[in-house]
Amino acid sequence: MTATVAQLDTWLRTELPRLNRAVLFDAAPSGTVAAGLARDVLPLLPDPADLTTLDARRLVIGLGFAGASIARHHQEHHPERKADPLASFAGLTARGRSFPDYFAALAEAAGDGHYQRETYASIVLWNVPTTEVRVGGVALARLPGVFEDGLIRSYTGDPGEEWFFELVKKGQTIEAGANALLEPISDGLVDPCEPDGLDRVRLATRLIEELRALFLDFANPTGERGMEPEYFMDVFRQYAVHWRPGDIPPSGALDVDALKRDFLLGIGYPGYDRHVAKLEPALLRDEWTALHRLMQRPPLPETVLRRAGVAPEHLAELTAPALAGIVAAHPALVDWYLLLSAHARAAGAHLMLSKRFLFNPQRGRDSSGIGDKELVSNRSGTTGMDESFLDRLTRVRRAHLLAPLRRTPAVVSAGDVKPPRADDIEVVMVIGGRTVRGSRQLPALADGAPRPRRRDPHPNARQVEDA
Repeated sequence: MTATVAQLDTWLRTELPRLNRAVLFDAAPSGTVAAGLARDVLPLLPDPADLTTLDARRLVIGLGFAGASIARHHQEHHPERKADPLASFAGLTARGRSFPDYFAALAEAAGDGHYQRETYASIVLWNVPTTEVRVGGVALARLPGVFEDGLIRSYTGDPGEEWFFELVKKGQTIEAGANALLEPISDGLVDPCEPDGLDRVRLATRLIEELRALFLDFANPTGERGMEPEYFMDVFRQYAVHWRPGDIPPSGALDVDALKRDFLLGIGYPGYDRHVAKLEPALLRDEWTALHRLMQRPPLPETVLRRAGVAPEHLAELTAPALAGIVAAHPALVDWYLLLSAHARAAGAHLMLSKRFLFNPQRGRDSSGIGDKELVSNRSGTTGMDESFLDRLTRVRRAHLLAPLRRTPAVVSAGDVKPPRADDIEVVMVIGGRTVRGSRQLPALADGAPRPRRRDPHPNARQVEDA
């Protein structure tokens, strides 16, 4: 007997979060999720070859959350099990295959080279309803979701998780809009210094300022929205466990539009391209193809400087009068400078979020003797980027190729400050053909349970905190 994808999705959307909460509250043993999946889902799974691409993608989302849950609960209280993550799925089979092998076949049926485990593309891009960034009511970029019910699937059903996924996708939608403006310039289809090119640059600058504003909203949510750093570190991030040795767990570092912007605008960090290349397996095929193409090209500011007759490597050596003369002769440089400055400010706001939700709280735990989580470390991101690395990247973005121009009168008079928040730019959801503005109404937990809270991250944590 085979269940429909809709029936399976209902279990994965409702029962899986309930079982996860039971385990997190110590109201059920660690094997509860695996047992429920083996009893109610695995025997009913369809052959991936029989699924449409859309249904395969829908099932990838729910089974991805299930796989991460099973791996987490198997490994969490037995650190030695991290050495053999595949053992988390021992005895779990579907259609005559182990769970990881079935998931890999399902991911192949989902198309576009989806990774062999849950990843950013499925739990954020496909999971969250379709989003658009509109300017003056006209859609500039659209990131489709695969469900039409307006719901967001998650690990525990906690509203904070849904809020997190929604804001992350909205942020990438804004990034995609900025990239859609800039990529034709990189493709050589639009002149970077002519009116059409400069209009694109100015609008991209406004979009990136909106992205920064979204990051600030993320840090200061209104009402009951948001996610506490404690929950982020001890509940949410702990699902980013390995399924196989050396695989790449979901991470915001897999936001391909953020990566594309770095290569469009330039990032003078040695080895950054090699770091990004390591992420290829966890990116969708089309994402990597588009990103790799940009990685082979010179950044746009370099092209603009060469158009102005200036060798990029010599710009920082020029005197203030010489720089002022270049800007006077090539005023388009001011617009490009403001774009790079907005990019740097957005990077600074993103770094602030990393520090607020991860690095600062972990530093406090370290200083008080509590220490780190044994399952998923909170001293670095899930792709291995620690605070020092992110600090250096942010400094490099601030010291961008056109940074020497900040000394020129033209740039100073342009007011290198954040412009007022635009009222003609909006990010909306499109659900069942309807435009939904603002944030979705987040549901309460289905069983009325409170949010899972932090367990002691170290056996001696309570004694340390009580001392």
